[in-house]
Amino acid sequence: MKRTTDWIATNLGWYYVLTMTLVIGFVLWVAFSKEGDVRIGPDHSRPQYKLVTWVAMLFAAGVGIDMLFYSVTGPVVQYLHPPSGEGGTAQAMQDAVIWTMFHYGIAGWAMYALLGMAMGYFAYRWDMPLSIRAALYPLFGKRVRGPLGDGISIIALVGTVFGVATSMGIGVVLLSVGFSLLFALEQGLSLQIALVMGAVALTIAATTSGVDRGIRWIAELNLWSAVAMMLYILITGQTAFLLNALVSNIGQFLVTFPARTFQTFAYEPDGAGWMAGWTLFFWAFWLAWGPFVGVFLARISRGRTLREFVLAAVTAPVLCDFIIVSLFGNSALFQVLQGNTEFATLAMDSPERGWYALLQMFPGSMFLIGLATLSGLLFYLTSANSGAMVMSNFSATIPDPSHDGPSWLRIFWALLTAMLTVAMLVAGGVTTMEYATLIFALPVTVIAYLVMASFYKVLRMERAEREGRVLRRPSMAASGGHVPERSWKQRLEHLRAYPSLHQVTQFLNRTVGPALDEVVAEFRHQGYHVTRESLVNTSGIGEPLLRVSMDRFRDFHYHVAIVEAPVPVFSGRMTREIDVYYRLEVFTQTGSGGYDLMGLTKQQVIDDVLNRYEAHLAFLVFSSENATASVLTPRQS
Repeated sequence: MKRTTDWIATNLGWYYVLTMTLVIGFVLWVAFSKEGDVRIGPDHSRPQYKLVTWVAMLFAAGVGIDMLFYSVTGPVVQYLHPPSGEGGTAQAMQDAVIWTMFHYGIAGWAMYALLGMAMGYFAYRWDMPLSIRAALYPLFGKRVRGPLGDGISIIALVGTVFGVATSMGIGVVLLSVGFSLLFALEQGLSLQIALVMGAVALTIAATTSGVDRGIRWIAELNLWSAVAMMLYILITGQTAFLLNALVSNIGQFLVTFPARTFQTFAYEPDGAGWMAGWTLFFWAFWLAWGPFVGVFLARISRGRTLREFVLAAVTAPVLCDFIIVSLFGNSALFQVLQGNTEFATLAMDSPERGWYALLQMFPGSMFLIGLATLSGLLFYLTSANSGAMVMSNFSATIPDPSHDGPSWLRIFWALLTAMLTVAMLVAGGVTTMEYATLIFALPVTVIAYLVMASFYKVLRMERAEREGRVLRRPSMAASGGHVPERSWKQRLEHLRAYPSLHQVTQFLNRTVGPALDEVVAEFRHQGYHVTRESLVNTSGIGEPLLRVSMDRFRDFHYHVAIVEAPVPVFSGRMTREIDVYYRLEVFTQTGSGGYDLMGLTKQQVIDDVLNRYEAHLAFLVFSSENATASVLTPRQS
């Protein structure tokens, strides 16, 4: 395995660096482009979770316990053995923390953002399965449902399994030290295996409770325990030094970020080995974690805009990472500066013991060790919990994005990942896991490039659709194009009408409903696979939804919804007897059409359905370009 990783590091190191750099550039371009205000879901969708909860779930899902592991050993190693220059200098000390911040910074979260926004977009805006293969539909069309899509899912699944197992393995090594200190247990493989089994039991319990209960509860508790731990270290430690160092670290990171992003140490042979053990490992780690974290982030981000999603992903969790790395890293460097060579050696040779050795130097060390172990356990559970859910989604056929894989499959993947973790611990511990991650992340880079190409194409389609969309009320004209005199007078009268809920409900039942029934009957007569559903709104009124199946990809939706709106001040009345009125707006998968059906005839409603359907077919032709006609036409019944 080492031979393979050495070959990858020597010959493909530049490829990993270039891939992550392009991913960063792409997601930032999406965020600041005109299409950044496109929502992950229909235009009328709104976020499911409040901001604090959402950020907590972002942070907890994408940050593993490994960050605690490397937050001490990373800066100490970079200070004493930097990739270039002399160790033990002031410059080496400043660079030491920044390198660790770089490895846990924007690049990894950009990868998460790329896959998360792509899968979320296709799941919640195109009503496709929440999977990697669905995100590649604009490139491959119907073929993503066949062997090609299966291969893509397998790559994502394998990368996820090894990424989660690596994080769990590193985490259990760290947690075993904490439990041995707290409960006087003997350190070793037996304790590590026992912790894996215990954590799996908790993971299964949380996983089977679903996102809303299990994962959200763990995520929020995880965030607050991490905050408490950071505050304790800041208050009881070298407060002034740590705050000064934090500000300096962030500033230096921003200044040197572009150069570090492209750094391959091509002219420094001694830096090549360091590159393989640090930057390339972390880039591979983020790539391996990308599919699973991306799915989870998409799952909790319906209703967010692409801009909001990307900027939140590359700022809020990254800032939390920076604070953790800076506080722990600079606390460790302070001890090294004081001449504590024993601690320095321990941090480099046994990182898990070095981390707890640092905690023992603070006042009330047993309390801090207990808090840190709890925080580490929550990091561990969150990653394992999210991973089990996502792996079940990758390996199951789920009807729509609102469903997850079955509980038994989540339990299976939780157990399998635990068994793989134990196997790697027995085979060689953390080093074996690092080797496996570097190897199995390589195919995921291909997925990253395909997703960028696919999403770029779909954003062009969004722009074309927006530029060509005419948000207006359907024409009152009859089929011949002539508007009868009474029609335009009725139309003028309707412009000053502000219907009540009872009136729009009557119109919905007497005009819109029969019109849609006629359309459904004719669609079925001509061989289309069409359904007519009733969505009950908050007032208990059934709203009609017409759905035409398009081979399971971007079905045609025509949903007539009752929308409450305030009576405008320019209503033309001297006084307003009512404050609100009701509209019948047409919603497709991308949101409201922006017009009201009230006052139309049955024939005009039918014409509007056909106009919308015709526009949808044109959109599919443009989106699939070279795809076969079978993708673009509905299935025959």
